[in-house]
Amino acid sequence: MERLLANAATRAAAYLKGIQIRCANPSPEAVAGLAAFWEPLPSGPTDPSAVLQILDEVGSPATTAMAGARFFGFVMGGALPASLAANWLASAWDQNPGLHLASPVAAELEEVSQGWLLELLGLPPECAVSFVTGATLANFTALAAARNAVLRRVGWNVEADGLFGAPEITVVTGAEAHPSVFKALGMLGLGRERVIQVPVDSQGRMRTELFPELRAPAIVCLQAGNVNSGAFDPAAEIIEKAHEAGAWVHVDGAFGLWAGASPELAHLVSDFAAADSWATDAHKWLNVPYDSGLAFVRDETALRAAMSISAAYLPQGEHREPSNYTPELSRRARGVDIWAAVKSLGRAGIAAMIESNCASARRFAEGLTAAGFEVLNEVVLNQVVVSFGLAAVNEAVVRGVLADGTCWCGRTVWQGRTAMRISVSSWRTTADDVDLSLSAIIRIAREVTNLPSPA
Repeated sequence: MERLLANAATRAAAYLKGIQIRCANPSPEAVAGLAAFWEPLPSGPTDPSAVLQILDEVGSPATTAMAGARFFGFVMGGALPASLAANWLASAWDQNPGLHLASPVAAELEEVSQGWLLELLGLPPECAVSFVTGATLANFTALAAARNAVLRRVGWNVEADGLFGAPEITVVTGAEAHPSVFKALGMLGLGRERVIQVPVDSQGRMRTELFPELRAPAIVCLQAGNVNSGAFDPAAEIIEKAHEAGAWVHVDGAFGLWAGASPELAHLVSDFAAADSWATDAHKWLNVPYDSGLAFVRDETALRAAMSISAAYLPQGEHREPSNYTPELSRRARGVDIWAAVKSLGRAGIAAMIESNCASARRFAEGLTAAGFEVLNEVVLNQVVVSFGLAAVNEAVVRGVLADGTCWCGRTVWQGRTAMRISVSSWRTTADDVDLSLSAIIRIAREVTNLPSPA
């Protein structure tokens, strides 16, 4: 076991050492090489070192460079050194944090991290926190608590009696709410298509003058960080209107909520603290390994009512029992990675990382604009949406960038326009990485559009 783990560490270190000089996108040959995994079920054992060798030699070349400094796709962060190392140690511990008795260290690191995160993000200190897989399940968890609470206020116990015959819940989102919100609503029995979608402005923000009149029970879903523009819904006015009508306000802040950790950017999210629940990802801007999502719920009773589990063989102690706050009973100890990330960087380090990424986004926008291309969004955070012309041209530029491999940028369609989206969210990214990526993007765009390169 010791030799095997040392071998794994050596291979992992070599992978990370080479990630800055390899292509950000796997080559067609590397992807084709994955055919080696498609073999009949092994009839007998394979030496573990040989298993690891196959994974590394066949699998590593077919990865995208998400852990590198020039991966700008999907708002995916890297993994901080301390959080990655802590993740390895936690995997060796093999702890299930569902019960304090089962894993005191995993349970208490979640509780410590809960307090740190609430303070870091400027959220109400009374919030309960759920450690889940990602923003999809964080939205699901918070909205389950919302569903429980708004029905309880009108005399219906949804946990006991289900939705058959329950009062109808009005759900309101912005027209550009993230698909994970609609997926969560569907899983909760609230429907994906019966939602009232409020029209948005040119940056994807809800238009308050078109916000509907509400009657309880109702749930309103706001967005802190539009997945294309990075923009924030006008929280103050909408939350006031919603609360006056007795509605629960939920915030999907998968990456934008982390603006609260930066003194420079906290004003973007300050009004969202008046909401009732929030969802975010730690594997985005906190840069911990996958998977790691967080749901924050002001009303702990509502969250516990939606998520708690009881059985004679599951002892409930005097400590916080993590399984009463998450959909899962069995899961990995995500709090270990989060604790290590926050402990290693501290408040100042996290703020510096977020502010550096936003400065990199502005640098991208300035460079692309100077080169004559159209940046479609107001760059308020870490997102840049750029158009190089017609839809087919944008498609060709994105394909060219992925084939070139200097950086990884994705395609998007935003407000009817096909474009390239650049998301800066890795602790590794520097100004030099931005300049190297800009040079490649502009060169490829000029080749595609037949524009002359500057002297």
